[in-house]
Amino acid sequence: MAGTVISVSDENYEEVKRAPAAIVAYGIGSCQPCAEYDPILESVAAKHTRIQIGKAKMHVPGRCRGIKKQHTFETYPTTHFFSKGELLLTREGKIEEAELTALFRQHFSDSRLPQVF
Repeated sequence: MAGTVISVSDENYEEVKRAPAAIVAYGIGSCQPCAEYDPILESVAAKHTRIQIGKAKMHVPGRCRGIKKQHTFETYPTTHFFSKGELLLTREGKIEEAELTALFRQHFSDSRLPQVF
């Protein structure tokens, strides 16, 4: 749903990735930076409703097995930027709201995505 953070799992991962503009933040429950990232993701989701913003809870058993097979994560949180199934950018660590907005403009403002900004 536009304006909210989508709960990403194996069941909807490919659909989220195929959006014209999407980010997926991968995190685990015991990660303090992941917990600090949650309100940032909520805020940017409310402000950037044309960008799908999702969070994959990698620590929940059985929820993200397929995702884990596709990617290797060195650290959490890790954020992937996608456009129409293409991985545009990988960022490790918590990203502050101003930097996320700048990255949206950088990666989601080209001619492929005229409707985002």
